[in-house]
Amino acid sequence: MAQPRTQEDMVALRDPRPDRHIPAVVPGTTPELVLFDLDGVLFDTLPVMRTAWEEVRVRHGIDVPFSSYAQLLGRPFADIMARLGVPHGEDVAETYERASVRESHRARPFSGVEGAVRVLKAGGYRTGVVTSKPQTRVLPLLERLGCTFDVVRTPGRERGKPAPDTLLAALVETGTDPAAALYVGDMAVDQEAARRAGTGYVHAGWGYGRPAEPEPRVARDAADLVRLLPARVEGAVA
Repeated sequence: MAQPRTQEDMVALRDPRPDRHIPAVVPGTTPELVLFDLDGVLFDTLPVMRTAWEEVRVRHGIDVPFSSYAQLLGRPFADIMARLGVPHGEDVAETYERASVRESHRARPFSGVEGAVRVLKAGGYRTGVVTSKPQTRVLPLLERLGCTFDVVRTPGRERGKPAPDTLLAALVETGTDPAAALYVGDMAVDQEAARRAGTGYVHAGWGYGRPAEPEPRVARDAADLVRLLPARVEGAVA
């Protein structure tokens, strides 16, 4: 069970004003591939990120609150540092990485996501994960989830979100047309990446951020996500 969010957490997760120029994109055909973000969609990693950031603040004397960091979730760490005006030295990244690995046991899958992924796969969908989190921290979490995915993409040579590169790489790897893919995210940068990649987008209402405008389809929970997809899997999750 995920740990209750504190009042500070809720303040931290209020996004800046949505970008009104990002249109809601829907698939042009019935989706074949459903791609998931990880933080805020598959796993509640907020306690891990909060602890890791506080360790960065103390160790490196950085006067930036977690609330500011949290508003930029979904972007690669180096991008977040640049936007916060924090010098992105190897030591800062290493401190955050070590603390994140040490505290990773505190991450919890969101209720119903494992069952939803299994239902989608049983209904003939391919599934994947596209996240800005480093692969070294992604794979151990996915092993805990107990689901198999057809593709897992993290930033390597590609740019991270909101650039569409990692989504496009997942499409190329699976041989999927963008119009036949759907991305499930929880931050405005996820929505923008989907728009730029040409895929559909559903916003995970159980996650950390608000969608951009015009508002896309929003799934209240994992079961609702399944119900939003074509009827071949409808009703399979109570």
